[in-house]
Amino acid sequence: MDRTPYGNHGGDSRVRYFATGPSSIRVWFKDGGCYEYDVNRPGPAHVEAMKCLAAEGQGLATFINRYVQANYARKL
Repeated sequence: MDRTPYGNHGGDSRVRYFATGPSSIRVWFKDGGCYEYDVNRPGPAHVEAMKCLAAEGQGLATFINRYVQANYARKL
């Protein structure tokens, strides 16, 4: 998966990059952490919502904080 710079239209996001696959999304944070979320954890509905927010460049970190938290598939 190729990393894409996160749009950060809100101006204060902790997200730096993201990469999407058919059934997953990887999110790189400004603190250096990278997490993969997939259809098993946190589930397909959350992954699709995260993909949309990533493409829009706004709301991804807030969504993760509110609905996903530590429910990631793996830390990379």
